[in-house]
Amino acid sequence: MAVIEGGTSASLADVGVAAASPMHVTTKPTPYGALGHYAISARTGAVAAGSAANSPVLSARWTDATRLCLIYEIWLDEFDNTTAFTAGRFQFDLIIARGWTVADSLGTTLTLTGDNNQLRTSMGASLFGEIRIATTAVLTAGTRTLDAQPLKIIGGRVGAIANKHNIPQSPVVTTQEVAAGPGILMWSRDPGNEHPIVLAQNEGIVIRSSVPATGVWSATFSMKWCEVTAF
Repeated sequence: MAVIEGGTSASLADVGVAAASPMHVTTKPTPYGALGHYAISARTGAVAAGSAANSPVLSARWTDATRLCLIYEIWLDEFDNTTAFTAGRFQFDLIIARGWTVADSLGTTLTLTGDNNQLRTSMGASLFGEIRIATTAVLTAGTRTLDAQPLKIIGGRVGAIANKHNIPQSPVVTTQEVAAGPGILMWSRDPGNEHPIVLAQNEGIVIRSSVPATGVWSATFSMKWCEVTAF
């Protein structure tokens, strides 16, 4: 049996004893030192459909040689067709990239330098090499190796009426044309016992899209992460 003694009193706590009184525990975020915790949300431009299946629309590449990035949450916040699609299936997936030596291209890079997107002003600027999102066309992949399978796939059907939304997991059947509704979780770490995505140098995450052949669409994504010296 182990015994823990309080630092400011003589109170003792038994560990592993069924009859012992419960301990009061206050959990705190992952220690970050001179680095920090961050959150960001970004929306694509009006992307023309007809791109190849599994085309990258958001990529986040970690390039720092000595620090690590812990990915806590990734969301597909919204997806809508701004002009009519050919009816069919849409899909977004989240996949890890490794050996990422040349960045993706096209789209636009998000501004992370200076005081941007820290969850506390005193935190350091993000060390992400870049986070890139599609504008009017999908991204062009750089030099990287994707895992054989994605971590998450979100899919549904979209029809021939523009500007319609629905939540695929909703039990309510509607006559709306289906597109992803607000707040669909693509990745989340349970801080109690689950491992985050940990990115080392030249690793990252990619969100890919597959949509019907015609139409114009846009989507919004958000992400939370922490940057640390060790994990």
